[in-house]
Amino acid sequence: MLSHPTQYYSPWFAWLRAETALELRVFYLWDFGVAPRRDPGFRTAFAWDVDLLSGYAAEFVPNRARRPGTEHFWGLRNPALPARLAAWRPDAVLMFGYNYAAHLRAIAWGRRRGVPLVFRGDSHLLGQPRPAPLKRAALRLLYRQFAAVTYVGAANRAYFEAFGVPAARLHFAPHAVDHRRFDPADPAPRAAAARLRAELGLPAGRRVVLFAGKLVPRKAPGALLEAFLAAAPADTTLLFVGDGEERAALAARAAAAAPADVRFLPFANQSGMPARYLLADVFVLPSEGNAETWGLAVNEAMHLGVPCLVSDVVGCQRDLVTDGETGWVFRSGDPAHLRAKLTEALAALERDPAGFRARVTARIAGYTYAQATAGLLQALAAVRAPG
Repeated sequence: MLSHPTQYYSPWFAWLRAETALELRVFYLWDFGVAPRRDPGFRTAFAWDVDLLSGYAAEFVPNRARRPGTEHFWGLRNPALPARLAAWRPDAVLMFGYNYAAHLRAIAWGRRRGVPLVFRGDSHLLGQPRPAPLKRAALRLLYRQFAAVTYVGAANRAYFEAFGVPAARLHFAPHAVDHRRFDPADPAPRAAAARLRAELGLPAGRRVVLFAGKLVPRKAPGALLEAFLAAAPADTTLLFVGDGEERAALAARAAAAAPADVRFLPFANQSGMPARYLLADVFVLPSEGNAETWGLAVNEAMHLGVPCLVSDVVGCQRDLVTDGETGWVFRSGDPAHLRAKLTEALAALERDPAGFRARVTARIAGYTYAQATAGLLQALAAVRAPG
């Protein structure tokens, strides 16, 4: 059961159907991603340009919310969900969240019917104060409703442990993307990257620092821009790909800082992202607070051999980005440290670009749908075991 089709999970569902014996049906609670909808972060309306519904069974449960969306508790209100679940008669239900009206309805249904519930989330406590006693008690009670929990990485496992989930109910099913779409051997995105480089007027040998995502405060694009301007690396371009509320301010600041080379490209749909990653010497995800529960853009970049510079509150950091080995890590909220790490990254890549790319490729090889599936199957076997 998932809020809406996504470019990350839909290919996994198709993979599960093709590669395992699972009888799978996905219940979607909203049609964002397949029907054009305005994304408040990107400030534009779009639908993903990859097929999100083929290869597996799915149905959309009518959403009766007055204001559908995932920004508020009542944004997913699906009164027919219990009846649709009952008609399917599942042996177990995999849930991707708990914080909407529809989720609580499904949890109540599963508990009444004795159907095992498996939870998948990616929250962490990095950079956050200790949760208040009331929140700790509420989440401990909530997670007791699930027969098994799959965790996506080290910080996520620590989160579940903090709320009392015992080790016996925790199963590692890492976050993954469809690596076939991010294949460094595929000539098509490489050709597209070459065309894009020519369109941008970037000469051969010019280095590119890439940010791709929503230009919003929690992603901290402004912090990256200031670090780049302060570091002033020679023969290097900072490229922002995306849209959002901070775009105009970033563009104005960059224009005032000329001749520093800062470029902007608009939001790119899924099919256009491999070419943009291939422009990059280093991909930067400087998110602050608890905004970045994982950072699947890091997976995408790493599959294409691109090292990453991330803040220490990005959820995937402990698993994927080892400082000085597969990328670089800076202290969130520390502008001087971000500037120093950006300088360090560019110097290291000048000395040993092939070594970094080889280590990046080796690390991300363990984060695929096959590994995620192994953890899910382990969880399902545990909840269906006698006794």
